[in-house]
Amino acid sequence: MLQQFWEQKQVIGKFMESEDLVVYESVPSQGPPYVCYVTLPGGSCFGNYKNCYSTAEAMRDAAQVALMNSTFNELPCRRITPEFISHSVSEALNTTSGSMADASDPGTSIGAYCLMLKLNIGKTMLEFQETMTVFQLLHWNGTLKALREMKCSRQNVIQYYSNQHLDESMRSNMALDWLQKEHLYPGLLSQELELAHKELADTRRAGRELRFYKEKEEILHLALRQANGEELDGQNSEGLSWTEGTEFEYLTQEEEYKHKEHLTEYCSLYSQGSDGESLE
Repeated sequence: MLQQFWEQKQVIGKFMESEDLVVYESVPSQGPPYVCYVTLPGGSCFGNYKNCYSTAEAMRDAAQVALMNSTFNELPCRRITPEFISHSVSEALNTTSGSMADASDPGTSIGAYCLMLKLNIGKTMLEFQETMTVFQLLHWNGTLKALREMKCSRQNVIQYYSNQHLDESMRSNMALDWLQKEHLYPGLLSQELELAHKELADTRRAGRELRFYKEKEEILHLALRQANGEELDGQNSEGLSWTEGTEFEYLTQEEEYKHKEHLTEYCSLYSQGSDGESLE
């Protein structure tokens, strides 16, 4: 049913054609409980939340969770509209000490959230989740802190990264960053990976969307493999469904420098005449 759901959406042209509409990934295991992940077009990921005693049962359970979320995502209330933004900002203000005026200032937390919603108007919440995942990873990876130190404003950073997608280049940057951290603090990768395993398992059992946690785990896997001197030969390890049939290439130090230099130039260019506060 999940496959049929997305095939129907493809027929009516609600998203770009994809070779694999729904991608299933079973985690290798010597025995139960078995774990399966399912990735939807656009990158949203879900897994089985029950203890399953066969790979087929785990696949069916993961598909059921994904179908429920896919169907729920089609409701009008799950699409970003001006009314949705107004309601979301009002709810956010009820839990903070900010004011409605802050919503117009991208230099504030509320204003940054409002800007992100406006840049994604017309999208569903699952589609918006991809942008949110990018920023979650940038925060976890320490990139946002580095941009703050470069005096980039929140508005500039949001505008730049809202047009970026989670691709091999971005994953390469983050894996290289963690590899550099491992050189400074030996054992850090193993500690982070252990924490990422736990976060992914806890989130999966809660029936929630998993992409952020799964991306974290796989970025760390790739960095650890490189740290151990293993050759990345393009073959999938656990959880690398998005790189199937391709070779993961780490950026060289020069490429990493050029990436950061480009971003610095972007921030400098768009900060001229801007009163936006630096990213916090």
